[in-house]
Formats: sequence, C-alpha cells, structure tokens
Amino acid sequence: MRKYIFMASALLFMLAACNNHSGHEADGHDHQSEVHNHGEEDHSGHSEAEERHAHAEAHDHTAKGNEIVLSAEKAKAAGVEARIIEREDFCQVIRTGGQVTAAQGDERVAVAPVSGVVSFTRQVTEGMRVAENAPLLVLSSDKIAEGDPVEKARVEYEVSKQEYERMQKLSESRIVSEKELARAKQAYENARIAYEAIAKGEIPGGLQVMSPMAGYVKNLLVKEGDYVSVGQPLVTITRNRKLFLRADVAERHYAELSRIADANFCTTYNNKVYSVSGLGGRLLSYGKAAGDASGYVPVTFELENRGDIVPGSFVEVYLLGEPIKDVITLPREALTEEQGNFYVYRQLDEECYEKQPVTTGGSDGAKVLVLSGVKEGDRIVTRGAYQVKLASASNAIPAHTHEH
Repeated sequence: MRKYIFMASALLFMLAACNNHSGHEADGHDHQSEVHNHGEEDHSGHSEAEERHAHAEAHDHTAKGNEIVLSAEKAKAAGVEARIIEREDFCQVIRTGGQVTAAQGDERVAVAPVSGVVSFTRQVTEGMRVAENAPLLVLSSDKIAEGDPVEKARVEYEVSKQEYERMQKLSESRIVSEKELARAKQAYENARIAYEAIAKGEIPGGLQVMSPMAGYVKNLLVKEGDYVSVGQPLVTITRNRKLFLRADVAERHYAELSRIADANFCTTYNNKVYSVSGLGGRLLSYGKAAGDASGYVPVTFELENRGDIVPGSFVEVYLLGEPIKDVITLPREALTEEQGNFYVYRQLDEECYEKQPVTTGGSDGAKVLVLSGVKEGDRIVTRGAYQVKLASASNAIPAHTHEH
C-alpha cells in the first residue's frame, strides 16, 4: 500500500516539474516576441499610439454631407469673398438689346473738296488721335482729263478779278451800268471763295485734306488709289466724349416706359456692366410709336464716354423702373449654374462652405433678385464662387470637418 502511495506522489511531482518548465519556456518566447516587436517599432519610427492618433485625426478631417472644404489660404489666393446678406431695394427690370453710338455733334466727316485720286502721305489708321487741321490724305488730279482743279480755280479767280476791276473803271465813266458791275462782282466773289477754299491745302502733287476737328479717326471710308468726286466722304473723326445708348424695347412694355429713369448695359468685349447714371448720363426720350417694320420702341440715353466704351458696339440693356423694397439680392458673380439650376455657397466657418440651391427673379446686369434659398443674415460667397465650386469637385483639397 505504501508502495502505491509513494509512486503516486512521485508521479505528481514529475508532472508539476514539467508544467513549471513549460511556463518558463512560454515566458521566454513571449519576452523574445516583445523584444522583436519593440525592434520593429524602433525601425518604423511609429508607435501603436501614434498610429491610432493619426487614424483618428484622418477620420476627424473628413468632410460630412454637403459641405465643401477650402482652406483660408487657398480661398484668399483665389479671391474668394463672403459677406452677410441684408435686405435692400431692387428695381423692376426690362431686359433688351441696344447699341452705343456717337452723340450728335460729336462726330464730323472730312469730305473731298475736289475730285482726284487718293494717296496717303502719312500713316492713318482707325483709332489714332489727330489734331485739328492735321493732314489726313492727298487728292491728286495729275494726268486726269479734267485737269488740276486747283489750277483751274486759280485761273477763274484771276480772270474774274481782272474783269471786275475793269468794270469798276468803266462804271466810273458810266460806260457800263450798275447791273453789269454787280454781275462782274458776283462772278469775282464766287471765284475767290472757291479758290480760297482749296488753295490753303495745295501742295506739290495735289491737295491735302485736313482733319475738321481734333479727335480720333473712327472710319476710313477710302483706300489708297480710290478715285473720289467732290463732296464724297473720306474720313470720320469723332471726339468720343458723348455717346448715345439706344435700347429697342418690345411693344408689350410700352406702358412701362414712362417709369424708366435709368439703365445698366453690358458690353460683349469685356463683359463689364456700366450704369448710365454712373457715367453722368440721362434719359433723353423714348419713342411714342413702334418702328414701321421692327415692332420695337426706341429708348435713348445720353452718357459720357469714360474711354473704354466702343461707339457702334451692340450691348445688352437693363432698363430700370420702379423700385422693389426690402428684397434679397446677390451679385451676379455669386451664382453658379448647373443644368439650368442656380446655386450659391453659404460659408459655415472659416474653411467650410455649403452648396445651396436658389430660385432667382430678375437681374439688372449687376445684381440678381433671389426669391428663395437665401435669407437675411446668411453669409454667402459673393466673389470667387466658381473657385469654391471647383473645390467641391477636387480631391486635392485637404479634408476638414465641421461639427454642428
């Protein structure tokens, strides 16, 4: 019996020893694994805590919903500006087309004083500035069957002068009547006026045509080698100081024309919006009947040319009528369009924006009436909206979050 008890005790001791040895081996392996992991950590330069922090930070920098992220630095570089929207007055608008022309009395045309062939002794181009009495071109009658008109005028003048002086002496002796003397004087005066009108421009080889006033060459109506007759237009000179804006309005708006006092217009060559009143202009008149074939009623304004409006250009005209009180308006550049729908961008914080659909009303060229989608107090992007739109479609913009 004792033998069996001793054997059982020995077996239990051996099992305990084996378990203790296995535990030490496991601790050794864990320690080696830990050392190996620390070695990898030192090699990569990032701890597990740092990786968790980076992952959380990346998650926090993810934009949510309809929000658009644009950093303050990039927004400033792109010219993005936003402001608080307030209610203001707006005018009823009639939108139509029109044309800018030179005002009456602000243009003159140099015409041919004699018949001849055109030649340019100096470079004359449209748009160049000329002084009063500056030479523009030369008319030559050399080798033309009609002869030199200046020389012919001189001969006629000298002959009529001699005849008139002879008739004066005969009249003193009462050899010729007063009536004959009067006729001789008339012929002399006509010849003198004709000769003096062209003699001052005479040069070797022809007759110079001078600028009738100081201004700019608007149109060259002839070219080198053209033959022109007396009175034919040659060059148009304009001072370019006063302009007319003529708007053609459809008949259905005729009843509203009496309430029109101002207008904006937009040119096609620089897409800039001008105000008639801002250019010192005024309403001159509006037609009392439509044109015979056009069906449009003309409305005419006079304004000053500040140097960048081209006479003769066609423009888009916004006739301004009665004011509408306390409405929401936005600058035209604040709106973007997608498939016929209009959107604005509301600024939520320094770097976060939200795309907002809006319903628009009329436009005066510079501002747009907003019927819905924007309320008073909203902070809306008024400049650089297109840059914000690009940021919404770009994957290169750094992400951000906006917590409500």
